[in-house]
Amino acid sequence: MRFRLLRRRLTISAPRVAVRSALPWPLRWALLAVVFGFCAAIALWAFEFGKGIAGLDAGAREELVRLRAEVAQLREENRAQHTAAQAAGSLLTAERAAREGVAAQVRQLEAENRGLRDDLGFFEKLLPAGQSTGVAIRALHAELLAATQLRWQVLVAQSARRAPEFSGRLELLLSGTRAGQPWSQALPAEGLPLQLRQYRRLEGVLELPDQVVVKTATARVLEGGQVRAVQTLALDTPSRP
Repeated sequence: MRFRLLRRRLTISAPRVAVRSALPWPLRWALLAVVFGFCAAIALWAFEFGKGIAGLDAGAREELVRLRAEVAQLREENRAQHTAAQAAGSLLTAERAAREGVAAQVRQLEAENRGLRDDLGFFEKLLPAGQSTGVAIRALHAELLAATQLRWQVLVAQSARRAPEFSGRLELLLSGTRAGQPWSQALPAEGLPLQLRQYRRLEGVLELPDQVVVKTATARVLEGGQVRAVQTLALDTPSRP
């Protein structure tokens, strides 16, 4: 009888036996999570340790430092180039303004040169072709600006084209009436210095005494005490009270 019972327990025909753990399932999951975390920590440590042994981490740090230095250098070069570009732009603007100013001055000088050439051509036409050294009054103009102001212009020229320099003085003699009485006066009294080689134009405004009516204006060129040229102009001036 005992033999049968023992054979039933040791053979396939023995009854099934289930072994159950006494731990609840929440504790099982917690224990499993701890085991997985520990394994992950060991794997990460092994990975970092392997990089340290292989030298990969140190090379990456050096590369990062080098790249940061290159970035800083590139930024500094970009800043310097931007500053140089701004300075070049300012210089270009100043140069353009200077060029425009020079061009304006050149245009003005050209206009003045054309005017001088025209004047020279006109005055050369007034000069005779002879070689005499005579001084002549080529033009005399006078007009009243107001009751007591007279504007005058005199053109004096040498007759010869290569005449020596002339040095003398110019006198302007006005004659007419003052308060109904004959009147004449040289204005200015001492005359004006006159030096010329080809031609010279003199002009000015004279202050007249009160109640003066100017009828004639006479220009005289003197050299020392000798009169070298004279020209008289009659003024069509109505009588003033």
